[in-house]
Amino acid sequence: MTSAYNNILAATPSPAQTVPKASGSSSAATSSSGCMSNGSYYDDHDNQLLHVNSGRQSSAAASSAPGPGINNGTAGDDMEMRWWWRTRSLNAPSPFQQFGPCGRIMKNSAMVMQIQDPASQRLTWYKPPLTVLVIKKKDSQVLLPFVQLVEWLVQEKHMVVWVESAVLEDKLLRDDVKLEAESAKFRQVHGDYAGVRARFLALRDMLVTFKDGRDDLTDRIDFIVCLGGDGTLLYASQLFQQSVPPVMAFYLGSLGFLTPFQCDNFQEQVTNVLEGHAALTLRSRLSCSIHRKGERRKESLLASASGSNLLKPNLHRQLNHVDLNNGPSWSLKANNNNTPNNSILVLNEVVINRGPSPYLSNIDIFLDGKYITSVQGDGLIVSTPTGSTAYAAAAGASMIHPSVPAILVTPICPHSLSFRPIVVPAGVELKISISPDSRNTSRVSFDGRNDQELNHGDSLRVTTSIYPVPSICSQDQISDWFDSLAEGLHWNVRKRQKCLDELSDLTTSGSEDRLDEFDNLKIEA
Repeated sequence: MTSAYNNILAATPSPAQTVPKASGSSSAATSSSGCMSNGSYYDDHDNQLLHVNSGRQSSAAASSAPGPGINNGTAGDDMEMRWWWRTRSLNAPSPFQQFGPCGRIMKNSAMVMQIQDPASQRLTWYKPPLTVLVIKKKDSQVLLPFVQLVEWLVQEKHMVVWVESAVLEDKLLRDDVKLEAESAKFRQVHGDYAGVRARFLALRDMLVTFKDGRDDLTDRIDFIVCLGGDGTLLYASQLFQQSVPPVMAFYLGSLGFLTPFQCDNFQEQVTNVLEGHAALTLRSRLSCSIHRKGERRKESLLASASGSNLLKPNLHRQLNHVDLNNGPSWSLKANNNNTPNNSILVLNEVVINRGPSPYLSNIDIFLDGKYITSVQGDGLIVSTPTGSTAYAAAAGASMIHPSVPAILVTPICPHSLSFRPIVVPAGVELKISISPDSRNTSRVSFDGRNDQELNHGDSLRVTTSIYPVPSICSQDQISDWFDSLAEGLHWNVRKRQKCLDELSDLTTSGSEDRLDEFDNLKIEA
C-alpha cells in the first residue's frame, strides 16, 4: 500500500490556480501546456524569472516520503510531511485536478502564471542582487536610519544604491544651505543632524539618482527597501508599472500596516533576505484604463476609411471635431514607464466619486460585458485584497488576506440599504461608466493619485494585473497579516467578560442566602 501511494505522489502534477496571460507576454520559459513547470512567478521581461520556492521536497524525496497516517518515520518527518501534503493543493483537499472519473479542468495554453499554496511562496535569487533602490519618506526622523542603511549597503555589501534625486536636495542633508534665511527651529534641527549629514556627504558621490516621471527603472533595480509608512510601498508600486522587484518595507511611519520590519537590527534582516531566507506575499494589483467616448467615435471613423489611402474631406472634419471636443486620450503625467494601452497599476484601490458636485453619482457596473447594477450614492471603491484594509474597510467591506485572488467592489454611502459590498473573482474585467441619465460627471483617482474626470460616455476598465508586488514577510504571511490587524487596526480589541472564578461568590451561595443578605441590607438602611 505504501509503494502504491508513493507512486501516486510521484505522478501527481503540481496543482495551481491560474491567471490569464496578458497579450504580448513571452512564453519561452513555459512548458508545452503553457504553464510554468516549477511554479515560478513570471515577470514577462527578457524571460526573467523571480522564482517562488514551492518549499516541497524533490521528486525523489517525495516519492519515498510517507503519506498521512503512515508512521514509518520520525516525528519531525511526520510533521514535515503533513505540511508538505497541505501544500499540494490550493483549490481542494485533493491534489488531483480531476472531478469524478470523467471531469477535469480544461487546459488553456494562454495560462502562464501559477498561484501555489501561499505558505509555500518563498524568495530565491537566481543570481546575486547588485542594485538596490532605497525609498524614504520625507521626515527628519528617517534620516539617521536612512544614512546607516545606505552606508552599510555600500561599504559592507558593495551594492549599487539608487535614491530619488529629491533626496540629494534635502536641506538637512546639504551643507550649503543659507541658514540665515531659515527659521530658528530649522537651524536647530540642521545643527542636530550635523553628524548624519557628514556621513551622507561622504557617500553622496557613490549614489545613483533617478527622477520620478522622467527615468524608467524597468530592469534596473534588483531589490527595493522602503523606510517609512505604508505610503512608501504604494510609491514603490507606482514607480514600477510592470515587473516589480522584491520589496522589503521597514516601519518608520505612523501606521505601518504594510511595513512589517523594524530598523533595530536591519543588518541581520537584510542579510537574511539577500541570502534568500524570506517568505513572500504576492500582493495583486489592478490594471486600470480609461476609455473616452471620443476614442470609440474616432476608431469607427478610421475603420470606415480603412479601405482607401486618402480620407474623405467630411471624415477629416469629423475627426478634427472629435479631437477638438474630446481631447487626446488620458495619460499618466507621473510615470514614464506605463504599461500598454495607457493603463495604470494600483496596489490599493481605484475610487470613483462625485467630487464637488452636490448630486448623487449614478454609475453603471458591468462584469465581463454583462450589466450587473447601478450605484447611486457618493461613489464606488474597486480594491485589491491589500486595499481591503484601507478605504474599503472604512466603507464597510470585509478585510481579505492579500493572498486571496479577488477584487472587492464597495459602494460609498449607497442610496440603498441592501447594497452590500461584494467580492468577485480575480481576472474578470469590470467596466464602470457614468449612467446616461446622471446629473453630473464623476472623478476617478488611482491609489489617491492622478485624479481624472469621467464624463458621460467614458468608461473605466479594471481587471487583475499579472504583475503583483512581491512583498517580503518578516515572519510569514499569516503572522504578519494578523499582527498588522491587531497592532494597526486594533482588530477585535474589547473589554473581556469576567470568568466564572471571579464571580464564585455569586455562584456558590444559594438563593436563600442572597435573599437574607438583601433583607439585612434593608433593615440596616
